[in-house]
This record gives sequence, C-alpha cells and structure tokens, in this order.
Amino acid sequence: MTRVRHNDYGVLRPPAVGSWRPTLRVSVVIPAYNCADALERTIPALARQTYPAELVEVIVADDGSRPPLQAQGARVVRVPEGWGRGAARQTGQLAATGDVVHWLDSDMILSEDHLETHMRWHHLIDYAVVIGETRFVDEPGEEGVVSEYTRKTLESTRRLKDAGAGAYLLHTGASTSVRAELLRAAGGVDVSLNMAEDTELGYRLLQAGAVFIPDPEARAWHVGPSTVMTREKEVHRHNWSYLGDFIPDLRWLRSHPRRNWRVPYVRVVVAATTYEQTRAGVDSALAGTLADAAVTLVGPWGKLTGERRSNLDDPMLDLRLLHNLYAHEPRVAFAESVPASVAPTPFQLTLPTGWVLGADTLAKLVRHADKDLLGLVSIALAEGPGGVEAARLERTSAFSRAALLRGAADDLVDEMFGSEWVSGGEYGFARPEEAELLGGDPAKWRGLAGERLGEVKELRAEVAQLKAEVERLSAPSDADGSEDRRGPLSSLIRHLRSAG
Repeated sequence: MTRVRHNDYGVLRPPAVGSWRPTLRVSVVIPAYNCADALERTIPALARQTYPAELVEVIVADDGSRPPLQAQGARVVRVPEGWGRGAARQTGQLAATGDVVHWLDSDMILSEDHLETHMRWHHLIDYAVVIGETRFVDEPGEEGVVSEYTRKTLESTRRLKDAGAGAYLLHTGASTSVRAELLRAAGGVDVSLNMAEDTELGYRLLQAGAVFIPDPEARAWHVGPSTVMTREKEVHRHNWSYLGDFIPDLRWLRSHPRRNWRVPYVRVVVAATTYEQTRAGVDSALAGTLADAAVTLVGPWGKLTGERRSNLDDPMLDLRLLHNLYAHEPRVAFAESVPASVAPTPFQLTLPTGWVLGADTLAKLVRHADKDLLGLVSIALAEGPGGVEAARLERTSAFSRAALLRGAADDLVDEMFGSEWVSGGEYGFARPEEAELLGGDPAKWRGLAGERLGEVKELRAEVAQLKAEVERLSAPSDADGSEDRRGPLSSLIRHLRSAG
C-alpha cells in the first residue's frame, strides 16, 4: 500500500472515472429529520450513479421524524435512543454493511459520478477520508459556489496537501467517505453531539491515521445555505462551549490555565516502581506549564487486594502508596500495561522511572515536534552498559498510520512523518535529586525562571569572553610598560567586571 507523508496525498494516482473496475461495497448513510421533500431529490440522484448499483446500499437514519420517514430506494432505520445528528449518524453506520461509509446530508444533489469519484481513492489506500466538493445553490440546476472558509483553506494548503495536523477541519457530513474499518477504529460517531459531530469525528479519524483528500471531481450541490452561513456567530458560540473538551488541537479554546479537559493534549506514561521515584516523575508531569497533560501510571494494580495485611511490611507497599496518592487525581489513570494507543490524545510521552520533567519540558517538546510535524522525538537521557536511556514523544496519528501499514513502527513513522533525537538536558529532564522543587511559584513562573537562568548562563559566558578580549587589547604596548594604551578602555573594564 502506498505510504503518504503527512497529508500529501499527491503521491496517489487515482484512475480516471469510468476506466476502472470497482470491487468495494459502499453504504450511503443519510441522517434525516422531517425532510421527506429533500429526500425525494437526494435519493433519486443516488439511483443514477455510475458506481455499480449492486455495490451500493442507501440507509436513511430517521431521527424521530413525525410522521416516520419513508424513502423508496433506501432502507430506513430509526434512531433507538437519544436524538440529533450524532445519534442519527451512528445509528446509520451501525446498520451499514459496506466496506466504505459515505456520509451524505439529506439536502444534497450528487453528480452522477460522485460515488465513483470517491470510491476510486478507497481502492488505493485503506486510510483515506475523501471530501466531496459541495457547492451551495438556491435552486437545483445552478452552478453554485463553495463556502468562503473552504475556498480559503484549500488555497492556503495546496488542497490540504500542506494542511498537516489541521486537515480534519474540512471534514463535514455533507459528502465525505471513509473505510468502515477505520471508522470503527476511530470509535464511530459521538452520539452525544448534535452539532460539530463531523468536525469531532474528523479529528479522531486523524488520530486513527487518516489522510484527508478533497476531490473537486466529486461534485455535489447543497440546496440552500448552511447554518454556518446564516448564523455563524451563534454556531461558534454553541459549538465552542464543548469542542475544547473533545479536540485538544483547538488551543484557543483551552486558555484557562488550570482546567481539566476530557481529552488531554499529552499523555505521559510512567511505570510504577518505588514510591519516591515514581511520585517525582508523575508530579513533575502534572506541574508543568502545559496544563492539559495527563498521566497513565502502569503497574500490576489488580494485585492490590483488600485482605488483612501488615500495613508497613506489605511486599506491595510502594504500589499501594502510589495508588493511595493518586486514587482521586482526575488526571492520573491506572493501567496494567502500556496502552497500545492514547488516541484521541495527540501525543504520548514515555518517561523512564528515575527522571523528572522541567516546568516547560512538555510544552517545548510539543513545539519542537510541531515545527516539522515530527512523528517521533527521542530524548537521550543517559548512556550506560545497556545502551542509551531515552524518553519518547510519539505523535498518535503517525503511529496509528504505521499500525495500519503493519510494518516496523519507528521506521514507518520516520518515513511518513520524520523523527529526531534531542538531548534531555536541553529540554529540562533531570534526576529527582537534581530537579527544582515543585512548591512555591506557579508552574509558568518556574518555566520562565528556567529560561532566564539559561539566558544568564549564556550572557555570563559572553561577558567572560569580552573581559578576556578587553584585557588583551588593553595590555601595555612597550616591553618596559612605559606606554599604557588602556585609557578609554578602563571604564569598560570596570563595567564588565561589575556585570560579572
């Protein structure tokens, strides 16, 4: 299978429409509510598709319409619990039997080759999310225009080839398609969301390894403006009240310095060993300037049974103390083994026991990874007889895509996203006994103090060099010292000495 670097799908060569033989089945899922008239336009357009009819099923997910919807040429399923677009989409995809799920709004009209245009990408790779070109019209038959947001995004990112980790932001339910297996791996649709559920799903598909492909040949027309077009500020006010919890990538929605969030930005994985050393590592991760970090503490927690024991001589005393310490900390999770994936959290840092993080370590590492969209940053901590001891910052989407390709994970991540080694000292890693105490000033001031201390060290070194140069230049020119040229330099020397 072709390997796509970041979101640059330009390496793929889809066949021309009408020149290939499809084999995959597609389920077109249409969430619908009290829209019988619109379906009378949308479903007949599906019957005229060039994609083989025997490979297409159409499912209408009725979200409680009164009277219940009926749709000739489609299978109608009712939302059993809850309501809203999230519940309807999930009901429809659970009923789908195709290899690919194609989302479609009920008020869309498709070009006759729309499904075929989508499906040719899915025959090339298993991890494509194809986005059709939706044009907005007042009446059927008009040419229409794409939304201004979509136009600007496509123009500024080479049609998402350069969109990197933000490619999911154009994912909508109007006309997109995804492999059913990838959709299930991402967790399906969140039934609790009745707006922005498509954006949130797009974010999780990214973390599952997806590549987002907007195809201008997959033409479709949306009759009437979208809600965002007519009530943009109200839509944002509504959606941004909860999207910050679900999508840590939307950093501007997480401006509060001490909030807990449903999905952390970085999950730090720490193995439980001795009470003191493990606590030092966990506490340092929770006390940094990157406030939306969380910890997974790995150990045999199932062995902590409740039978009578000696409190102080318990052979599992350290493990029990750690459980006592963090049992009610919402940012710490207990696990028996290292998680296979931390999705939908975008980053995982594996921290070896016996090391702690500086106040700004996580923030600096993530900034470094994001600069070139690196999939892996390995941090060299120490070297011993067993080799280099290292921490690892992994980009979830990169390792998810590598898992889909079923090869050597680190090699695939390096090929598709890039990887790099850095020095632990440069990023604030330290032994517990050498680390700065967590108490006192807030984390942001500790981070600022650490940066300023580094600047002071550099300036002192520079001052020392200047002193030496001044002393050399101000030395007597005559062998007997009768002529001293220091005159105008003496004040500079005094200034540099006082600065030191």
